[in-house]
Amino acid sequence: MPAVNYSLVARDSFSHLIKREENWAKQEAGVIVVFCIVFIVGVGLISLFIYKKLAARKARKQSN
Repeated sequence: MPAVNYSLVARDSFSHLIKREENWAKQEAGVIVVFCIVFIVGVGLISLFIYKKLAARKARKQSN
């Protein structure tokens, strides 16, 4: 079994990353838009949940 020189593997991988000129986000703009929409909807739902919990706590505090 031949020995693997990891420094050569790392150098080749690094040079491949440096030579990469195409931007994945530029090529797949639709996917980025979907990610943004899902993030915005998720933040909105979490905010709504927190708002309802705080409103319920405030109503409970005022009723006592």
